[in-house]
Amino acid sequence: MKRNGSRNFLNRRSRFGSREREWLKEDVGRGCVYIYGADSATSTSSDLHLVLCTVDTLASEICDGEGRENLYLQLHGDLVRRLEPTEKPLQIVYEYLAGLGFEDLVRIQEEAANSDLSCMIRFYNEKPCQVEQLDRILLSGVYSVRKGKTQLHKWAERLVILCGTCLIVSSVKDCHTGKMHILPLVGGKVEEVKRRQHSLAFSSAGAQAQTYHVCFEMLSEYQRWHRQASTVVSQRLSTVDLSCYSLEEVPEHLFYSQDITYLNLRHNFMRLDGSGGLDSLCRFSQLKGLNLSHNMLGELPILLCEISTLTELNISCNGVLHLPSQIGNLFNLQTLCLDGNFLTSLPEELGNLQQLCSLGLSFNNFSEVPVVCEKLTALDKLAMAGNQLETLNLGVLNRMSHIRYVDLRLNHLRRLSVDSLEGNKSVTHMDLRDNQLTDLDLSFLGCLEQLHCERNQLRELTLSGFSLRALYANTNCMSIVSPSPACSLPRPRESPPLLCIPDWACEAKKLEVLDMSYNLLTELPSRTLSILSLRKLMVGHNHVQSLPPLLEHIPLEVLDLQHNLITKLPEMFFFKALNLRCLNVSANSLESLPSVCPGEESLSVLQLLYLTNNNLTDLCIPDLVGHPNLRVLHLANNQLQTFPASKLSKLEQLEELNLSGNKLKTIPTTIANCKQLHTLIAHSNEISIFPEILHLPRIQFVDLSCNELTEIMIPEVLPATLQELDLTGNTNLVLEHKTLDIFSHISTLKIDAKPSLTADSALSSMLWNHGLAEMAGQRNKLCVSALALGSFADSVEAVYGMFDGDKNEELPRLLQCTMADVLLEEVQQSNIDSVFMCNTFLVSHRKLGMAGQKLGSSAVLCCIRHDATDLAGSFTLTLANVGTCEAILCRSGKPLPLSKVFSLEQYPEEARRVKEQKAIITEDNKVNGVTCCTRMLGCTYLHPWILPKPHVYSIPLTVEDEMLLLGNKALWEHLSYTEAVMAVRHLHDPLAAAKKVCTLAQSYGCQDNVGAMVVCLNIGEDSCTCEVHGLPLPGPRGGISTAKPATPSSSSGTASEFSSELSASEVSSEVGSTASDEHSGAGLDAGLVPQPERRCSLHPVPPSSIFQRQPSCATFSSNQSDNGLDSDDEQPVEGVMINGSKVEVEVDIHCCQGKSLEPVPPEAEEGSAASSEDDSGGLFFRIWRQNSMTSNILLAGTKERCELQKSPSTCCLYGKKLSNGSIVPLEESLNLIEVATEVPKKKTGYFAAPAQLEPEDRFVVPPDLEEEMKEQIKQHHESGAEQKPREKAAVAPPDEFDTAL
Repeated sequence: MKRNGSRNFLNRRSRFGSREREWLKEDVGRGCVYIYGADSATSTSSDLHLVLCTVDTLASEICDGEGRENLYLQLHGDLVRRLEPTEKPLQIVYEYLAGLGFEDLVRIQEEAANSDLSCMIRFYNEKPCQVEQLDRILLSGVYSVRKGKTQLHKWAERLVILCGTCLIVSSVKDCHTGKMHILPLVGGKVEEVKRRQHSLAFSSAGAQAQTYHVCFEMLSEYQRWHRQASTVVSQRLSTVDLSCYSLEEVPEHLFYSQDITYLNLRHNFMRLDGSGGLDSLCRFSQLKGLNLSHNMLGELPILLCEISTLTELNISCNGVLHLPSQIGNLFNLQTLCLDGNFLTSLPEELGNLQQLCSLGLSFNNFSEVPVVCEKLTALDKLAMAGNQLETLNLGVLNRMSHIRYVDLRLNHLRRLSVDSLEGNKSVTHMDLRDNQLTDLDLSFLGCLEQLHCERNQLRELTLSGFSLRALYANTNCMSIVSPSPACSLPRPRESPPLLCIPDWACEAKKLEVLDMSYNLLTELPSRTLSILSLRKLMVGHNHVQSLPPLLEHIPLEVLDLQHNLITKLPEMFFFKALNLRCLNVSANSLESLPSVCPGEESLSVLQLLYLTNNNLTDLCIPDLVGHPNLRVLHLANNQLQTFPASKLSKLEQLEELNLSGNKLKTIPTTIANCKQLHTLIAHSNEISIFPEILHLPRIQFVDLSCNELTEIMIPEVLPATLQELDLTGNTNLVLEHKTLDIFSHISTLKIDAKPSLTADSALSSMLWNHGLAEMAGQRNKLCVSALALGSFADSVEAVYGMFDGDKNEELPRLLQCTMADVLLEEVQQSNIDSVFMCNTFLVSHRKLGMAGQKLGSSAVLCCIRHDATDLAGSFTLTLANVGTCEAILCRSGKPLPLSKVFSLEQYPEEARRVKEQKAIITEDNKVNGVTCCTRMLGCTYLHPWILPKPHVYSIPLTVEDEMLLLGNKALWEHLSYTEAVMAVRHLHDPLAAAKKVCTLAQSYGCQDNVGAMVVCLNIGEDSCTCEVHGLPLPGPRGGISTAKPATPSSSSGTASEFSSELSASEVSSEVGSTASDEHSGAGLDAGLVPQPERRCSLHPVPPSSIFQRQPSCATFSSNQSDNGLDSDDEQPVEGVMINGSKVEVEVDIHCCQGKSLEPVPPEAEEGSAASSEDDSGGLFFRIWRQNSMTSNILLAGTKERCELQKSPSTCCLYGKKLSNGSIVPLEESLNLIEVATEVPKKKTGYFAAPAQLEPEDRFVVPPDLEEEMKEQIKQHHESGAEQKPREKAAVAPPDEFDTAL
């Protein structure tokens, strides 16, 4: 084998042999590339070769081995580029993988050899081209042709070509030298000839139109020609679109279409020379528009400057460093787009273009406005977004007499200056978004109509209000807004700051939209609401405490006052605001609503009313009747206890009703009058009776989760429109099979699932449990998916994730199904959190395959696990995210952000990176108009602007950590971290918490998909996860505080029951053997399957002299003995209670076993003894069948479970808390009592647990003496520990005993 390996091929069906693997392992610079045939979709196995090579192997060497002239590269299933002979294919692959985020060279070598990588990067030995693309470029063939409409001409075989806008007919023999008939088709006709099968008649436009009849042999050919020709004749202009075809030159036959006026060659690899290269485009005599963007030109071809007919030229994203002076020869040019290049200056000759009205210079490297722009007297629009401007002299705009639109987004502007007092009368639109301005005075722009200045640091804004129509100034620090009625000088800095919009702002007679959200305003002037032209006022997220008294009519149609400090609306508000259609006053402190004329006298046209998260009571309901046109009503998270039936019946136009988070016990039956209702959200109430909503003809979405429903009365036929019914969290609701069958046609039915637990999952449920809420909003599909594994990798670990596909649902579902498996594989390869989490995202990105080429998804993934090197240590939370999905940790009641938002608006470093790579950021802040994210999984065709490398963060979990919140973009756009934590911190049910934050987001204006996951944490300072031969031990904080407690007495018949197939004799013999004097300790090892011990610092291995007890209770069924006695016993044994055919045995469960035991620290004993009923330790058991024949057979458990009153979201916690404080989990395969090493000697053959006190007989320590009592207990244990070493010297070690139970 040669060192470079360039001529060593492996068939696709072949695998690496040992020789090849050893050769690759010798050097990370060695690898392989897959070479595909031209037609990869239908290629056989012989068309795919695996080429062994090195990073220094040239493309020419591989071509020689392939016997081909060229090698082609395809990225992301898109364009195909011919490689230069000196390029190095394997080096290209390595650099591509490194750009994705892989850092380890060995891992890069492994990934490069993965065949799944072909969806992102692929090599061909011939240039592939799909048939559909060939049809759009050129159609040709030899067919029977007849000229003219009459039958005077005969049918003859001719070569027919459809290219561009013309039909070319020529002789078959002399196709290149003979006479050609050219038929222009734009504006003409293409018709089916009925008298002849598979025939088309092509006709040109005009009075002297010519016609050619063409007969095709096959139907498929006929359809192809008909489809393409119909597209051409339907055009009004002679336009040819050859974009995204991987062209290096245009077809030669295209030059016969001399009527072409617009040619689109975007996203190709056009070359300068050649018969169809760019230098030959001057052959088009009528060409007016030319698009050459994304062609990797590097420079503007000089010969293009000779096409004097050009009026529009686009050469953006070509890496152009400078423009030639010959560009001044394009005298007729009106639009010139130079975006996404590396220009720093413009030639003086550009000033000759006196007809140029639009100049695009965005995303270049300009540090100032080019001086030559002042010579362009006809310039109407100047776009300089994404450059490097820091200061701007607005006097430049005065010297551009016709300038109207100025785009200066995404620069580094800190200051705007004016060198003269002369006002500007031409600028009407100014865009200054995403800069660093602190003060802005545009008062000299007397004709300004629209201003965008969002996301700056503005504290003061001065404008001219004569012509102002729209002002967008949200997300600033403003307390001063001054739309002056006349041109004025900047206000002196020493003047006192204003904390409101000035009262004279109403002089802006044409103002229609005013957006002042996310600022520091404390009040609104009395006349602002009365501006006659104002239609939309957005002042949410400020500090407004009240609205001014209303003296005049309010013409507003939309008013947003959410997230302020308003306690009361003006009494005459609805009398004055007769045009108001949408009002949002959520997240205020309203206790009442202003009245309105009721009944038929009401003139209210209000349709959307959002009142969520206030202090409204039942007294506000009558005031709602005065709005008969209400379509959307949100009253979530208030203090409602009832909703009068007579009032609800009058809201007949309601379409969406949200009453969640109140204290309602019923929904009035008069809801049946709301015939237009399609959405009812009433979760987190106290509703016990299912409302009569299944008779509504348009009902689609019903959410009654987290209530107290017990049964459902449903009609025989459900409405066909019903799509989703959510009944989760109703603990007492039992649905019969008949009811489920009726609900079978619903696309989404959410009910509580029956649990299936293992020991690890039960232990995990005591440490964390989650609730998930997903709402589609106003969209017809849900593009959000979530991943929740409370017990991950069959151990005490957890994985939670959320995926948001924005407008696609495919990728979130794919990630939901595959990402956990990828994580499990990566964890096994590396223990470094930053490595395995990063690789999990990168591998998931690759596994998306073809679906990830055009689609993308944001993702956040959280993994709770122990450090692999320290299993006894605390839990660590490792998080990774891309895109706009986020996670926060609630620690001591305060939010702790863990993730980064990879968006252009919130991550300046990422925006800078994208700009440096010359991506085009559109006005809606999206990369190439596709997504606002700069990192996400999928969307590989936007590489390298969009990357899959995640942000990774690890943090140890402590006892102060209360919950983990995960959400998608729509949630965090409308909810701050602090508000989200404060809204759900007091809730014990994570499902109700997740529902609440989603409801809040919808009430705050979210109309998109919203998803939230709340993970309640119960992590102690030293959470126990140790195992003694498969036996998890109790932690310091046993149960989850969020679960509803259930503490039945052991004597009440509700104690946890373990059914077993053991006979009474087997039970008695095994129980008796635990304390028999004659029993050998050798049976210990014979009765257990050896497993490695895992200990935490709370439960270190105790010494053999220490006997540790954990009382519990278990019940075993018997089919032979009714008294539970052994055959040798004559009297009932203490601790054994007879109950019919079941034997209830109270036993000690010994948590110690085996050899080389260590002492238990006093702190551990104190923590176990002092634990309360609410925080009792969890204990799990396994009984191993032990007899003379088989001693290692695990008993099969019963599938019966006891019902547990619990929170609906704690479905993973299924165990009853007994009177002695222990928790017995109910598992699919019953965990039975573990074997112990030492027991007290009993002559009776049994041992009994200490008598358990009834709850009322227990010693209760007052809270004020609790600390003192704990200190005394600690001193007692310490004194006892000092005496034990002296006693050990005199006392011989006791014998070891095997406990069968």
